[in-house]
Amino acid sequence: MNGMATIDLAYVQRFKDRHGRIRHYYRRKGYATVGLPGDPGSAEFMAAYALAHGRAPKADPATKVQPRSINHLMIEYYRSADFLDLEPQTQKTYRQILDRFRAGAWGGRSAVSIEPQHLNGIFHQMADRPGAQRNLRKRLMKAFAVAVELGWRKDNPVRETKSRKRKSKGFIPWSEAEIETFEAKWGEGTRERLALYLLLYTGVRRSDVVGMGQQHVKNGRIAVTQDKTDVPIWIPVHPRLKAEIARHGAGMTFILTQYGRPFSPAGFTSWFVERATLAGVTGRTPHGLRKAAGRRLAEAGATTKEIAAVLGHTSLDEVETYTRSADQAKLADTAIAKLEKAEKRTAGVKP
Repeated sequence: MNGMATIDLAYVQRFKDRHGRIRHYYRRKGYATVGLPGDPGSAEFMAAYALAHGRAPKADPATKVQPRSINHLMIEYYRSADFLDLEPQTQKTYRQILDRFRAGAWGGRSAVSIEPQHLNGIFHQMADRPGAQRNLRKRLMKAFAVAVELGWRKDNPVRETKSRKRKSKGFIPWSEAEIETFEAKWGEGTRERLALYLLLYTGVRRSDVVGMGQQHVKNGRIAVTQDKTDVPIWIPVHPRLKAEIARHGAGMTFILTQYGRPFSPAGFTSWFVERATLAGVTGRTPHGLRKAAGRRLAEAGATTKEIAAVLGHTSLDEVETYTRSADQAKLADTAIAKLEKAEKRTAGVKP
C-alpha cells in the first residue's frame, strides 16, 4: 500500500497504471469518470471527491447516442486505459479538444465510415490555427486507435491525413547575454536567482521545478521523477546551484509564492516571465532555459546521449538539434579560420 491511507468512499476505484503508480478515480454509472489527485484522505483528494460526488458532469450514456458514432467513440476512449492513465489535468485538456470537435455535426457521424479525406477537410478549415490543428489530430489519432481495438474498423483514418509542419521553432532559448542580464537584476539569495539556476543547471521542466525541494537532493545529485514522462532522472548538482540552494535553507519546496505556498506550473511561468521582464529580458519563458541548458551542454562537447540523460529525453531526435547547432558553429569557426589563414598566405605571396 506504500503507506497510503485506505478509506471507504462511494464510487472510488483504485488502479495501478502502466508505470506502477496507484491512481484513484470517481466512477459512477451515467457520470463522467473523474481522476482524483493526491493521496486518499488528503485535502486535495477530498476536495476533488466532493466536487465529483456533488455535481459530477453527466457523460453521454451509450444508449442515448448512435452506436459506433463519433460520440460513442469518445465515450469509449474516455473509458480506455490509455486515457485513464493520463494525469487529471491532461485528461481535462484532451476532453476539451475532443468535445469541441464532436459538439457540432460531427458528433453524430459514423466513426466507422469516416475517411481520411473527411478529416483532411476539417484540418484544412483550421489552417489558420496550426497549433490547434495539430492538437486535434493527435487526440483523434488516439481516439480512433480505440475504434481499431474495439473492432469497429481495421484502419486508423487519422494516419492517412496530412500533418501540417511546425514552422515555429517553439520556445526560444535564452542567450548568454539574457542570462547575465537576469543575474544582474536578481542577485544571490533571491527566489528569482534560485529559480534561474534550478532551470538552467538541471534542465527540468517547470512542472518538475515547482515540486522540487531539499528532499530531492541526495548524495550530490538531484533525483526527480519527471511529471510529464514519469521517467526518473539523477542530475549532479552544479556548484553554482549547490551554493544557491544553501542560501535558501532546507524547505520541502524550493520556490514558494509570496503566500508561502507551492506554485502551480502555470502560476510559476507567469511569475517567472514577470520577473524576467522586470530584469529587461522579454519574450522568454522557463522552458527557454531548458533549451539553453541543452545548448550549453552541446557547446561544451556533451554527446547526444549525455544531453538526453540530463534533460530526460526518451527520444534523441530533439536532442540532436542541440548537437547539430553546436557542430555547425564549430565547423563554421574552423572554416572561417582556414579562410583567414589562406588569405594571409595569398597576401604574403608577391606577384
